Amino acid sequence: MNFLSLFLGDITQKGYEKKRAKLLAPYVPQTQGVDPALQKESRTQMPVPSATPTSASSSSSSSSKFHRARSGGARDERYRSDIHTEAVQAALAKHKEQKMALPMPTKRRSTFVQSPADACTPPDTSSASEDEGSLRRQAALSAALHQSLQNAESWINRSIQGSSTSSSASSTLSHGEGKGTSGSLADVFANTRIGMMNTFIRQKYFPPGVPVSSRVSTKIQQLLNTLKRPKRPPLKEFFVDDFEEIVEVPQPDPNQPKPEGRQMTPVKGEPLGVVCNWPPALEAALQRWGTTQAKCPCLTALDVTGKPVYTLTYGKLWSRSLKLAYTLLNKLGTKNEPVLKPGDRVALVYPNNDPVMFMVAFYGCLLAEVIPVPIEVPLTRKDAGGQQIGFLLGSCGIALALTTEVCLKGLPKTQNGEIVQFKGWPRLKWVVTDSKYLSKSPKDWQPNISAAGTEPAYIEYKTSKEGSVMGVTVSRIAMLSHCQALSQACNYSEGETIVNVLDFKKDAGLWHGILTNVMNKLHTVSVPYSVMKTCPLSWVQRVHAHKAKVALVKCRDLHWAMMAHRDQRDVSLSSLRMLIVTDGANPWSVSSCDAFLSLFQSHGLKPEAICPCATSPEAMTIAIRRPGVPGAPLPGRAILSMNGLSFGVIRVNTEDKNSALTVQDVGHVMPGGMMCIVKPDGPPQLCKTDEIGEICVSSRAGGMMYYGLAGVTKNTFEVIPVNSAGSPVGDVPFVRSGLLGFVGPGSLVFVVGKMDGLLTVSGRRHNADDIVATGLAVESIKTVYRGRIAVFSVSVFYDERIVVVAEQRPDASEEDSFQWMSRVLQAIDSIHQVGVYCLALVPANTLPKTPLGGIHISQTKQHFLEGSLHPCNILMCPHTCVTNLPKPRQKQPGVGPASVMVGNLVAGKRIAQASGRDLGQIEDNDLVKKHQFLTEVLQWRAQATPDHPLFLLLNAKGTTVCTATCLQLHKKAERIASVLCDKGHLNAGDNVVLLYPPGIELITAFYGCLYAGCIPVTVRPPHAQSLAATLPTVRMIVEVSKAACILTTQTLMRLLKSREAAAAVDVKTWPTIIDTDDLPRKRLSQIYKPPTPEMLAYLDFSVSTTGMLTGVKMSHAAVSGLCRAIKLQCELYSSRQIAICLDPYCGLGFVLWCLCSVYSGHQSILIPPMELESNLFLWLSTVSQYKIRDTFCSYSVMELCTKGLGNQARGINLSCVRTCVVVAEERPRVSLTHSFSKLFKDIGLSPRAVSTTFGSRVNVAICLQVTYVNFFFKMLTLQGTSGPDPTTVYVDLKSLRHDRVRLVERGAPQSLLLSESGKILPGVKVVIVNPETKGPLGDSHLGEIWVNSPHTASGYYTIYDNETLQADHFNTRLSFGDAAQTLWARTGYLGFVRRTELTAASGGMRHDALYVVGALDETLELRGLRYHPIDIETSVSRTHRSIAECAVFTWTNLLVVVVELCGCEQEALDLVPLVTNVVLEEHYLIVGVVVVVDPGVIPINSRGEKQRMHLRDSFLADQLDPIYVAYNM
Repeated sequence: MNFLSLFLGDITQKGYEKKRAKLLAPYVPQTQGVDPALQKESRTQMPVPSATPTSASSSSSSSSKFHRARSGGARDERYRSDIHTEAVQAALAKHKEQKMALPMPTKRRSTFVQSPADACTPPDTSSASEDEGSLRRQAALSAALHQSLQNAESWINRSIQGSSTSSSASSTLSHGEGKGTSGSLADVFANTRIGMMNTFIRQKYFPPGVPVSSRVSTKIQQLLNTLKRPKRPPLKEFFVDDFEEIVEVPQPDPNQPKPEGRQMTPVKGEPLGVVCNWPPALEAALQRWGTTQAKCPCLTALDVTGKPVYTLTYGKLWSRSLKLAYTLLNKLGTKNEPVLKPGDRVALVYPNNDPVMFMVAFYGCLLAEVIPVPIEVPLTRKDAGGQQIGFLLGSCGIALALTTEVCLKGLPKTQNGEIVQFKGWPRLKWVVTDSKYLSKSPKDWQPNISAAGTEPAYIEYKTSKEGSVMGVTVSRIAMLSHCQALSQACNYSEGETIVNVLDFKKDAGLWHGILTNVMNKLHTVSVPYSVMKTCPLSWVQRVHAHKAKVALVKCRDLHWAMMAHRDQRDVSLSSLRMLIVTDGANPWSVSSCDAFLSLFQSHGLKPEAICPCATSPEAMTIAIRRPGVPGAPLPGRAILSMNGLSFGVIRVNTEDKNSALTVQDVGHVMPGGMMCIVKPDGPPQLCKTDEIGEICVSSRAGGMMYYGLAGVTKNTFEVIPVNSAGSPVGDVPFVRSGLLGFVGPGSLVFVVGKMDGLLTVSGRRHNADDIVATGLAVESIKTVYRGRIAVFSVSVFYDERIVVVAEQRPDASEEDSFQWMSRVLQAIDSIHQVGVYCLALVPANTLPKTPLGGIHISQTKQHFLEGSLHPCNILMCPHTCVTNLPKPRQKQPGVGPASVMVGNLVAGKRIAQASGRDLGQIEDNDLVKKHQFLTEVLQWRAQATPDHPLFLLLNAKGTTVCTATCLQLHKKAERIASVLCDKGHLNAGDNVVLLYPPGIELITAFYGCLYAGCIPVTVRPPHAQSLAATLPTVRMIVEVSKAACILTTQTLMRLLKSREAAAAVDVKTWPTIIDTDDLPRKRLSQIYKPPTPEMLAYLDFSVSTTGMLTGVKMSHAAVSGLCRAIKLQCELYSSRQIAICLDPYCGLGFVLWCLCSVYSGHQSILIPPMELESNLFLWLSTVSQYKIRDTFCSYSVMELCTKGLGNQARGINLSCVRTCVVVAEERPRVSLTHSFSKLFKDIGLSPRAVSTTFGSRVNVAICLQVTYVNFFFKMLTLQGTSGPDPTTVYVDLKSLRHDRVRLVERGAPQSLLLSESGKILPGVKVVIVNPETKGPLGDSHLGEIWVNSPHTASGYYTIYDNETLQADHFNTRLSFGDAAQTLWARTGYLGFVRRTELTAASGGMRHDALYVVGALDETLELRGLRYHPIDIETSVSRTHRSIAECAVFTWTNLLVVVVELCGCEQEALDLVPLVTNVVLEEHYLIVGVVVVVDPGVIPINSRGEKQRMHLRDSFLADQLDPIYVAYNM
């Protein structure tokens, strides 16, 4: 058999010395830092366990010193595996001076919050938890760690080949034009569009790049250094030109071990013997002993000092149980309506230090034939797992809870003195079971004690891996059979004394100490958890004092006794015939057992007395080692390869393996039982003899079901094993135990882990407890508390990812913590060959605890996923463990634009082009059309309709502060023109900067410039409170535009020349500044008329979202064409009124504010957006008051109203609004417009009213949505006031990254909702073009939007007359196709065209809809794919309630995510894993850096657009003052 060699000779001293010497050989010359004793100790002569090698000599026997040692985190024997621990210590001693080559996170001091010192419990109190799978193991860190620690970088310097942070060669900063990144920002910007001008601007006005000494740059370089080498396993790189991105499926390792044995056969235990005096039911046993042996002791309880305080005799137990049973059935209700009847469920709520009252209540329920459900005492309304306990109580239909008077008084109460309603709990009636409250039963009343049957006896609660609580129902016959099996296996005899250190309410503590105890008339001494905390040696003292034959303990109790044994030397354990280690199923319990034996053998402990056992709530006791014969050889151990175990195969650990797991047996199958091993996943197929699987047991002594959960019950309690062909093996049902293991030689049972602790990563199985132990083998005393570590897996991106969370000591330094975390990652990678996704440290006492002090794993996981864990340190390692990213895409070479076009035609795809109505075919009775220039139009209106109001300006109170009629505007313009000629001495063609707040003065100054023949340049005035930030931009535009003069107000003129301004710029070099507040009444001699319409009318300057300042030239012809197109599209006439709430300085906002009213003659009500800061109602109340039908706003205004007003808009009626147009140069924000429409629907806003525009630098108005009837639609619509609705489509995000457009259904995964960007204006043509080949694309492709129209700008106004750039952006041609001779302008935006249906009323007509996806300059090329920042930001923003805003950018192929935190700073680190998860899940990218900042840090321009490049500059220059910066490894 394969395993025979597993059990040979490794427990001898010789074998031990030999193996240790081999492992320590590499370190022998360098082990001066390690106590020489470590090289000499044998397994049977161990050092004092409480002392580390360096502290052994200083150990003291005094009690106080003992307690200090515990508080200091002394060596915990439960995790010990001597051979490997010595190797780890030697390796760490050699390399402890080495620092990790990783960038430490940047953190504000205020973020690192520790719990106050008085709130910190001693470190090891929670290591005494009752639920301790994660607390016991000390994994073997072998000599392999020596190599990995020898050079920290050799392990950490790995990344995914082609991951987001080391993307393919095609990855660039912008959209593929630059071939890489360079050291300075100036070099980077030189590679982008409009590069020459902006490089100059940045070099002159902003820091010329990131300083070499920048802390952030250094850390990013460190991070990049750690990601240089490819990691295991390498990903193949090949081109996948498909819509779908294929997730890399890890290929099975050809060298992985495979099971080779035969199929196992079920193993039978010894027959259950028939003993003549065994009772027919457990209640009958109680009656027998209670009446015949009334004075025999049954249960002894201890006080808090460990002294016996009360002994319950069998007579007392019988009489008090009888009283309780009678009271429950007869005294709680009326005779006709009893509160309880046989078969009802009752909660037993008793503290862990009161076993006597619990035992009376338990047997009282059995005698009354009601079903007890023991649960923990609730401490607060928000106990960890409390809601799930409430679910169990509710599903069991429990309305009554039994408790003690003292416990009832201690429960949390409301102000009225009533017990609080615990979260998720049903309403309970509380019944006190103290004797004085019970009624004595009449002499003629006797309980109904029948022979044990399949009716339920009690329900034991069990918490699953996911945190749900289920009730395992145990029948009366199973309870009796289990007691019989335990009696036979443990050879219990009447009158024996047993010491029970376990929880008496469940599991082995209940089975031995409460049930089997009564069956065999045993005497149980119960040692509660609270006593163990104050007197760890108390259970040993009880064994000695009572000469106990049996003790029920866990590994933690052995450990505590070893730590405290010096306090009392005169104890004897010679009376013990069985030391039952109930968590002996824990593979690492062998270390605790060996250490305890070596220490207490001199106190009379017999080696054969140590009896590990394996238990589970469902199968109850699965196996137990029988007491051995003195002198007989002890059972052997299995020394298994951890690599083999991860593949579910049993293999001997050979010399070349890095890690081993030494496992002890848990004895044989229970009497009367049968055991088999089945595969843990899928159907219950029998395993092979050398395969690890789930242990299943068939026996009368096991649970019968999960109460009320029929489906789960069938999968757990009614399992029929099948063979490899899928055929059932027999018809006997088995119960799944939840334990993983195998059956070895001699039918010995071995357990290697729990199903609940199983972490399946990339097809390999790892045990959470093994990973805990590996982490603790790295020296952790200074950093974390032992016993307070949680390991679990989270599902991220199609695989499980391992998360480790530990409680950090208050005195741990940042550097120590980071070093420990880094080394733990190394150790786990070396030993388990698995990467840790996230390692988090939380402040002391903040992890959710189980009732007995252990870490509540599922609750911790829930906090982690919800972002409520509040870590104080965190390290994410997605590059190490995410090995299944899609293959990077590479551009396909050699496909020209002609081939693409032919391919589209063959595929039946139409070329993506669209156009507005033809201007030549529109019948326009427009008197204005005869005037070529706007100045002529104004003069004509001043003569024809002098008193017609054109403009009306409102203040924050909604009152009119200024108006302008046609004549007033004309006259003021003349005066300003006169001043320009006289004071400014300007000539025609000179540039004039207009520096005005939003208002009518700006408009008059604009027309004054036109009248004088000057070129106006509108500039946003500087903000008085932030001159240092806003004035340099003004200065920059003044210089770049070569302005000869500045027109402004007196207030702003004083500001420009103030001392504060002088601190920001050189005020002496301003050009002539003229204030227009007091104008002379001098008439202009002659109004300037341009010689041709192609002459320059004005300059439009703005800063793009990528931080580029661009100025475009608008000719008079373009101005007239633009105004005419807007007039026709919106049907603007003199009788119409529109409201404008926009910034009037650039783009379409300027055109609507200053130009359109003069051209069309309609009245414009002007609302400065800044006035909304003091009156949110201003815009909407104006629309309501003036009954406005058309209104224009920006996204920032709409967002302000949506967030600020809510449902407070009383007295406002928006039913008059037909069109509310959002002016923007970006993708329509569908969610915001939908929210706005939905919010104000109740006050009359039509859902059809909200629409969008689209414009760009080269053409400020390409699309404009209106809902008015117009010429084109007159014949199509049934109602005169309805036009086509803006259409929305759902597109596939994955296809979009490949520059393809695939429409999907609503709700499809990875779908993106896009809205049409308005209807194309008359005279405008658009075509979708490949930005690299300049060839036309089909309508299934995403490409750059090119535009041709009469109102396109003339070109860039640059300081270098760069004709190449001009031709490329304004006068470019397609490389192929019918439209190749047309001159096009490049918008710099990506989009697509789809022919779509109009509204139902339109008779089925179709139109071409233009969908804008995003700016080309802003796209991120990562892994060969094109990403739009807004998509990633949308995903990130919804991950946590405290994320106010988010922005992303790239730097040297790292994806950087900046999030604004609107919550408390303690939430900052919660965001790091959530952000990393969501970007990985939804966008298949690994985040390189997560930056958490204060609200308002992300710069946003006046149009509500994020300035991502400014943000990047600030981050790299270390100017953000971040709350936290995490560098993901």
